Amino acid sequence: MNETISEKLKLLPDAPGVYRMYNGLGEVIYVGKAVNLKNRVRQYFQNSAKPPKVAAMVSHIEDFEYILTANETEALTLESNLIKTLQPRYNILLKDDKHFPYVRLDVRQDFPRFEVVRRVKKDGARYFGPYLSAINLREALGMIRDAFPVRHCKKDIKKAIARGERPCLMYHLGKCCGPCSGQVSRAEYHALLDSVSAFLEGHTEPIIEKLTADMQAASERMDYELAAQIRDRIAAVKGLGEKQKAISTAGTVRDVFALARDGEEAVVFALFVRGGKIVGSERLRMACGQESGGEIMAEFLKQYYAEDVPIPPEVVVHELPEDWEAIQAWLTEKRGHKAAIICPQRGEKRKQADMAYENGQDVIQKARELERRSWERGEGALAALCGAIGLEVLPHRMECFDNSHIQGRDTVSSMVVFIDGQPAPKEYRRFRIKEEAGGNDLIAMEEVLRRRFQRAQDGDTKFTDLPDLLVVDGGREQLKVALEVLHSFGLDIPAIGLAERSETIILPDQEEPLVLSRRDPALHILQRIRDEAHRFAITYHRSLRARNSLMSQLDQIQGIGPKRKRGLFEQFLTLENIRAADIDALSKAPGMNRAAAKLVYDHFHMENSGDA
Repeated sequence: MNETISEKLKLLPDAPGVYRMYNGLGEVIYVGKAVNLKNRVRQYFQNSAKPPKVAAMVSHIEDFEYILTANETEALTLESNLIKTLQPRYNILLKDDKHFPYVRLDVRQDFPRFEVVRRVKKDGARYFGPYLSAINLREALGMIRDAFPVRHCKKDIKKAIARGERPCLMYHLGKCCGPCSGQVSRAEYHALLDSVSAFLEGHTEPIIEKLTADMQAASERMDYELAAQIRDRIAAVKGLGEKQKAISTAGTVRDVFALARDGEEAVVFALFVRGGKIVGSERLRMACGQESGGEIMAEFLKQYYAEDVPIPPEVVVHELPEDWEAIQAWLTEKRGHKAAIICPQRGEKRKQADMAYENGQDVIQKARELERRSWERGEGALAALCGAIGLEVLPHRMECFDNSHIQGRDTVSSMVVFIDGQPAPKEYRRFRIKEEAGGNDLIAMEEVLRRRFQRAQDGDTKFTDLPDLLVVDGGREQLKVALEVLHSFGLDIPAIGLAERSETIILPDQEEPLVLSRRDPALHILQRIRDEAHRFAITYHRSLRARNSLMSQLDQIQGIGPKRKRGLFEQFLTLENIRAADIDALSKAPGMNRAAAKLVYDHFHMENSGDA
């Protein structure tokens, strides 16, 4: 405790408020609320045992400030807002900042449209949601467009009517009733909106009954075209009715939360109950330490409902949060109506809370299993590889080189990089072999390795990071070439070879190849990097071969030089596209003019005529 803190502690008031702790850099590292600021803040600086996280935080506190509030509820509101804004290091933080979309309808307007929003506000509009699936939301909006002729444009209807504007194409397609034409009254339009609202709330039966009556009436009038349109609308409503997951915010709502933990890994699993049915779920990660479950749940609820998230009349929890009565009062105040925090002991609500808890535990277990598998494929495999080939330190960066050609032509090489056992595609490099290798893999390997390390020696930033382990695709001869190149540059980098056919490891100091079990993770990581290098080289070789094939065809045309060939290749990519193009299209390629385009067109046109 420094002198500034010591003097400030003496002046703390016996009143509710929010305090902020600062480190030496002036950064807010913790935000908290207190019913009594004097008692709460002084506790941090008393010589008593503290949890490790609190002790670490206190060791960094260089100053603190506080804000007085009228009561604990007001303090809780301010605390939640500050945590959300400042994201202090030592607070328990909700990592997921996701807001589900809603469909908004401003019924106060004469001719409103449906729009998608992320926050529900107390603005007199109707909200439908939350849509827990973006697919369901898109289907619902598409259904509204296809089945209900309400407007979707942002046009100012009053100005359109005053100016006598003509309705847009959607009106003529029968997908808008055309309120901008002035032929639709407010009452008629709002009656249509009531049907859409009923659909969004899941009440499709009255809509189907009305549409069926309209279809029969149209059929009796022999208006068969209209009857067919209504028939299709009925089929669409029936088809989507089962998928509709949005429930009006005016209906019964219950949010169910359960905290699942595994050490410092914490997940809050949420179930959303609408109309007595579970309509969706969400998993939300919490950044925390050794705090109690009640403390974590309290911080979760405060941060989750801090913004414009609809607050249900019931918040069911698997374990009661700390200060739950204060949080309940705060939720009630934000909602404007009673909001109860319930930790049920039996019945349907308890079953839902247990379901959320079991799902949260499953999420944690799956995350741990994925981490274990990722470790086995990454650092675990590297550790096994070190033991197999005698390395003392895990290779942070592995590089593997492979060559590709067809009958000695268009030889290319690839450099693939793994960082901590995982592919790093941004570090991949490819080379076109300049020397005439003629299919000789050793010549190609020597050139690519020399070019790679020469670029590093010259200070090229794309090549300055050197490998901790070099892998060549090949046997003893390829490895020998790699070692000679490394020696010529004065580099002491471990290098090994991987023989493709036998899948054995070639070591520089052992005459016999190292044979590992097919299940050995050390062999698996070598196979992965070798296969990736092979894939990368093949991909480059194919693109190069396709380009050279096109170039060779264009070489036969007098007047088409290298610049125009490159322009045609960039514009059309394939020989078939050039063959199919007309003179106008060919003349638009970079470097081409109409005379040159006619030469190319005549060449392929005459060729086609001869083939025929």
